[in-house]
Amino acid sequence: MNIPSHTELQKIMRLMRSIVFPDYYPNRDFSDQILRGLLYSQLSTVMCRCQSCDKSNSECVGAVADRFIQSLPELTRLLHTDVEAALHNDPAVTSPAEVILCYPFVTAMLHHRTAHCLLQLGVPLLPRMLSEMAHSETGIDIHPAATIGEYFCIDHGTGVVIGETAIIGHHVMLYQGVTLGAKSFSYDEEGKPLNLPRHPILEDHVTVYSNTSILGRVTIGHDTVIGGNIWLTHDVPPHSRIVQQKAVEAPSFANGEGI
Repeated sequence: MNIPSHTELQKIMRLMRSIVFPDYYPNRDFSDQILRGLLYSQLSTVMCRCQSCDKSNSECVGAVADRFIQSLPELTRLLHTDVEAALHNDPAVTSPAEVILCYPFVTAMLHHRTAHCLLQLGVPLLPRMLSEMAHSETGIDIHPAATIGEYFCIDHGTGVVIGETAIIGHHVMLYQGVTLGAKSFSYDEEGKPLNLPRHPILEDHVTVYSNTSILGRVTIGHDTVIGGNIWLTHDVPPHSRIVQQKAVEAPSFANGEGI
């Protein structure tokens, strides 16, 4: 049985990094044909034998590899909007180089946008492997099927979770520990969970602060700010400001009563 190679997928992502950010990650060995060859090899381990069409497996795998290569300019453009979002939103940033070389969300988004493109091309398994590689490296967990718009930024990043059917608009900012998750599941007659839309929709220009959980198929309207440490399971209209109640100050407590 052929299985994908983590080592080869890592090579693919190193080449992707050089394509998107050539000034910061130069690679003399790069060419479209080298990337295509590596991608073709890994696609061949997971794609079907084309029983549903009249092409050979090699023709189908080659077509997918070619379509991915054709998508590189758009992937590059999207990732540069993400870098620009960090420059716009984080006063601690001093230069594009600092974002590209130091910010973990750039690695997470490089993997996500690559994985999402492959998933849209009908590739099984590899997109999820790419997402989990980024998850292991950055602590940011984004399902490859999640739809994320332009100028997206995650500050700090650790602990962010974005579920499979989440839809994120343009100019959205998340902070560490944010979860865009499901509240509940529907099941079929055999008791198996149905893959239905179950994660939030964040419209354009939404900011979500740290450790907030937004759960279920709810819509957060555009130009909304969601404060930190909030549990949110309902729709929010545009231009909203959602904050938690103030902490209650207790005069004293002992023996773990404040936990």
